[in-house]
Amino acid sequence: MTQQTTKICILGGGFGGLYTALRLSQLPWESKPEIILVDQSDRFIFSPLLYELLTGELQTWEIAPPYQELLKNTGVRFCQGVVSKIDIRKQQVNLEHGTEINYDKLVLALGGETPLDFVPGAATYAYPFRNITDVYRLEERLRVLEESNPEKMRLAIVGAGYSGVELACKLADRIGEKGRLRLIEIGDQILRTSPEFNRQAAKKALDAKGVFIDLETKVISIDQNTITLEYKNQVDEIPVDLVIWTVGTRVSPVVKNLLLKQNQRGQISITPTLQVLEHPEIFALGDLADCRDAEGQQVPATAQVAFQQADYAAWNIWAALSDRPLLPFRYQQLGEMMALGIDNATLTGLGIQLDGSFAYVARRLAYLYRLPTFDHQLKVGFNWLTRPILDLLS
Repeated sequence: MTQQTTKICILGGGFGGLYTALRLSQLPWESKPEIILVDQSDRFIFSPLLYELLTGELQTWEIAPPYQELLKNTGVRFCQGVVSKIDIRKQQVNLEHGTEINYDKLVLALGGETPLDFVPGAATYAYPFRNITDVYRLEERLRVLEESNPEKMRLAIVGAGYSGVELACKLADRIGEKGRLRLIEIGDQILRTSPEFNRQAAKKALDAKGVFIDLETKVISIDQNTITLEYKNQVDEIPVDLVIWTVGTRVSPVVKNLLLKQNQRGQISITPTLQVLEHPEIFALGDLADCRDAEGQQVPATAQVAFQQADYAAWNIWAALSDRPLLPFRYQQLGEMMALGIDNATLTGLGIQLDGSFAYVARRLAYLYRLPTFDHQLKVGFNWLTRPILDLLS
């Protein structure tokens, strides 16, 4: 009687899910398991470089390569579909199109979604910025506004965190004198959790680009052509052509409905080995995981964390199936990088503080190194080297 092949099912193909799958495929298995990666999109999104699509600095294929291309020759099977149900008792995953996947080990890496139901009108009129579909929708809206050639395009970005600030800088460079851009933040400062050097560099860049910053300002409602704001108990209705929403992240309903221990935000409680409490066969990482590292420190829900968790998740799955000890997650804060427009960025970490053009190049090189496969790194790196030359010749 032949032994059944172990099945590892990974839900979500972001930094946590894809990098876990790739790492699992490289480990020294005595009997290689079946590894299945599930995502609703057909493409991986390298989200830190998403902003560069709006300015034409990068092309879609560079930051959003197809999973089939990335997983070629790895032995990992890709399955495109939307997860409709996870039955942790039966150890089974159901997809909307009817596919059922049984598993021995499950990795939950579905990420989060942007909540648009906190403010009246946001779900209808605001544009989220999280995935490639959001970029396409935003690009189309910008194109329509640019072609209608108004005297001033009026853009508002809700949230002055990392995403809001990077978007504001990129869009300010794109629209130039044609637009009036407003950055709205409910707190009393931009980039609340950022190092002071990066915050000051961002403030300088926003000021230089003429971006209006509304601090301690609450969004009351959003309409087709207006946004209503409250500042110090004074309510104003402001004309606007486009509102982009970058605030908040929420765990998907399929995860929230699981009968697992969760925190107030719906994130799943896990051990330092990234295993779900009372369900050691399930690993959780990224935005949906309430994670403390080996020292008991709460880790933030960022791409950098998910990137590092993937290595530990893959190793610990391999260790669990090979009767070896599991490793507690040790988060290494490698610093922080932000794009502040075309040919401008800021970088803080590992004893370095840098902004301007050099930081822009350093950021690009760091992200090139983090692209998911060596083949893709080569293609993108070669394109970055040759593109300026081809632009000069054309």
